[in-house]
Amino acid sequence: MTVHIGAKAGEIAETVLMPGDPYRAKWAAETFLKDAVCVNQVRGMLGFTGTWQGHRVTIHGSGMGMPSMSIYANELIRDYGAQTLIRIGSCGGMQDHVAVRDVILAMTASSISTPSRGIFRELNFAPSADFDLLAAAHDAARELGVRTHVGGIYSSDVFYDERQDLTDQMERHGILGVEMEAAELYILAARYKRRALAVLTVSDHLKTHEALPSADRERSFGDMVEIALRAAFKQD
Repeated sequence: MTVHIGAKAGEIAETVLMPGDPYRAKWAAETFLKDAVCVNQVRGMLGFTGTWQGHRVTIHGSGMGMPSMSIYANELIRDYGAQTLIRIGSCGGMQDHVAVRDVILAMTASSISTPSRGIFRELNFAPSADFDLLAAAHDAARELGVRTHVGGIYSSDVFYDERQDLTDQMERHGILGVEMEAAELYILAARYKRRALAVLTVSDHLKTHEALPSADRERSFGDMVEIALRAAFKQD
């Protein structure tokens, strides 16, 4: 057990999928895993471990924002031995060619600040995904016929952002979408020599203001989970 995770030794798999919403973790575990068991409920942050096609998998919530992601990713890696961590979550589209329902595979994650900023000081560290995971996820998306984009995203430390000037520059430089967790996850994976990737469903769009209806979210998020699972075990 840790301060924030109540799982016992051996109850967390080496492969962990991390949605922000704990109830999305519950839905994904019930939908995709066999014999899923709840292994964490501390502070309402749900985690489940089961199997997918014979492979042990944990699906554990990360909460909202990089500080929360940092807490759970640190403990999953350092205390439970997680080797592969894949964020599965939603994001806002930022380019005209990126549509609602599309999936973004985050090759890099730009940010203004992360919980690790104090370590790097003056260095602008460029956090990136694990290439093998990224390539496997791209192959999986193509096999499933899911419209997918690969490139840079922006991990924001605020949800209600009022920096239109910054948004304009990110759009100008090809940033595909915005979310709130991936940059810190990628940094921690680099620090601890683990594999990480963010597979993101575009649930709304900053330019068109279109949003994915709640009735359609389950199917779209299901594609994202399937891509993540196939990518995690591509080499097996």
